[in-house]
Amino acid sequence: MRIGELATRTGVSVRALRYYEEQGLLESGRSSSGQRHYPEPAADRVQLIQMLYAAGLSSRTILELLPCVDAQVNTPESRARLAAERQRIDEQIAALTRTRDRLDQVIELSEGPASNCAHFGPSTRV
Repeated sequence: MRIGELATRTGVSVRALRYYEEQGLLESGRSSSGQRHYPEPAADRVQLIQMLYAAGLSSRTILELLPCVDAQVNTPESRARLAAERQRIDEQIAALTRTRDRLDQVIELSEGPASNCAHFGPSTRV
C-alpha cells in the first residue's frame, strides 16, 4: 500500500510515517518512480508504534524493543526494559489518579454553598 493509504488506515499523518522511517521504526519498499510502498503488516506496526509513543516511550526505546517484538522473543535485557517502562507507566497512572481524586474533592466542595473562589470566565485583568 502507498503512504497515503497507510496514513488513512492508521489515522497517522504522512509526515509521522516518514518520521518513523527516518527513526528506523518502519520500513518501506520503493517503486521505480520512488513512491513508498508498505507491506500489509505495516498497519499493525504503526498501531504498535503509536501505542508505545502514547505510553511515553521514546523512539530510541521503541527501536530497541521492536526486534524482540518482531521475533516474539524476550531477552533478559528486553524484559527488564519492558518492566521498567511498565513501572514508569504505573507511576504515571497513580499520579493521575491522585490528581483526579483531588479534583473530585474540589468539585464536591464547589457544589456546596456559594464560595468565594475565583471566577473562571474571561479575565478583566491586564
